[in-house]
Amino acid sequence: MAGETVLVTGATGFIASHTILKLLDKGYVVRGTARSAAKADRLNAVLSSYSGKPVRIELVEADLTSDKGWDEAVSGCTFVHHIASPIPPNLPRDADELIVPARDGALRALKAAKAAGVKRVVLTSSVAAVGYGWGKSRPAMLDESHWSNPDNLQDNTHYTRSKVIAERAAWDYVNGEGKGLELATINPVAVLGPAMSEDVSASLEIITQLMGAALPAVPRVGFQIVDVRDVAELHVRAMEVPEAAGERFIAADEFYWFSELAAIMREAFPDKAKKIPKGQLPSPLLRAFAMFNPVLKQIIPELDKRRYASNEKAKRVLGWTPIPAREAAIASARSLIGLGVI
Repeated sequence: MAGETVLVTGATGFIASHTILKLLDKGYVVRGTARSAAKADRLNAVLSSYSGKPVRIELVEADLTSDKGWDEAVSGCTFVHHIASPIPPNLPRDADELIVPARDGALRALKAAKAAGVKRVVLTSSVAAVGYGWGKSRPAMLDESHWSNPDNLQDNTHYTRSKVIAERAAWDYVNGEGKGLELATINPVAVLGPAMSEDVSASLEIITQLMGAALPAVPRVGFQIVDVRDVAELHVRAMEVPEAAGERFIAADEFYWFSELAAIMREAFPDKAKKIPKGQLPSPLLRAFAMFNPVLKQIIPELDKRRYASNEKAKRVLGWTPIPAREAAIASARSLIGLGVI
């Protein structure tokens, strides 16, 4: 399959950039999309610097909210990785600002892929489409058979709702109007790992908040973690493995409370230890801080909750072995320090 053309949407993003390099290493021809084609030079410079070798991919202008550019983007492609999705550091007041582009953008990519004769689309979803909105009935161990309930607003944010609504729409399309187009989804937990540039992914706020003296104490919040390099690897495997068609794959390693991550950061980066909080921040107090720190608003549904999802299927079907979550967290911090972000 090497030599075939693969489209990666949202090419300048955290997961997408790592996926592009994985694909190039395997001999594929890669094309990307971005909201502006003018980002091509910057993207290629970042990819080249990180990989240590010249990288030059084509970038086509295509936006989640417009039909323009999608037919050109998918033309001649055998596979599509639809990774583009809105994930702002600050939640908008109107849920549709996230839900509409996430859902409609996924459908635009799928419809263009179907029309162009693309074999398979791998869509980046999220564990947000698996483990939210359950209330007290949430299983202790989540897996790919589980779906979030976007209507339970007490256990969702606009972002988590956008992910399940978009993924549901994608499966409805390929099982209906788009029948014949293969689809696989990757459902990552919190994605850490090395950043390529100072344009930092929202998921890396976990590390920047912990290490940037942004919090007086550590909230009772935790996430499972997966390394971005693993998420990229799973995208490529889900594209290549025949048995992946029609399947969802959770990308996850171990769960860490923020207090545990803070301890890891203090040990790994002793010169930064003074800025890393030690005490426990009471949950009611965090709710008060969230009124003034927009990033914290997104973690209110996580307070005192331990969501755990199984990675067994990805291991079994895709032959995947995850990078330890601890290594992913340290790699995040190391790269952010090197880039001058923290």
